[in-house]
Amino acid sequence: MSNMMKKEEMETLRELIKDVDTAMLTTVTEEGLVSRPMKTQEVEFDGDLWFFTKKETNKYEEILHDQDVNVAYAGKSYVSVRGRAEIVDDLDKKKELWSKVYEKIMQTSYDDPTVILIKVKAEAAEYWETGNFTKKIAFLYKRMTGQSSKSTDVNETVELNK
Repeated sequence: MSNMMKKEEMETLRELIKDVDTAMLTTVTEEGLVSRPMKTQEVEFDGDLWFFTKKETNKYEEILHDQDVNVAYAGKSYVSVRGRAEIVDDLDKKKELWSKVYEKIMQTSYDDPTVILIKVKAEAAEYWETGNFTKKIAFLYKRMTGQSSKSTDVNETVELNK
């Protein structure tokens, strides 16, 4: 698939999630899967999703143990992003992404040493339009594994190498 088509598909996904204020982040625990609401970052989606949290949260521990996550968005459309999470403790990145909303939600500032970022590297994304609720496309790329995913006849595969 051409780079232009890849850009178009990324733009479609960006448009679908840009106005959704809250996403549901699903992590893996010893008991199974757990989902919780997370404030969506107001940054351009380029294949990575960013969230703030604190070190003393369960999700922090869960991601250290198992990096497989899913992020779901529900708005005018439904979007499900599967990826690998990593903990990022970068003061400059925290400052760049910080807003007054986080000060209220987290009751602290970006330079608090307990505040960290969760970076989700998207491996696959699927979306459904609410009008006809049909699966439109699946995005796959091999940033983490280097292996292609098995495709099915209901999904279109798009390589999203940066």
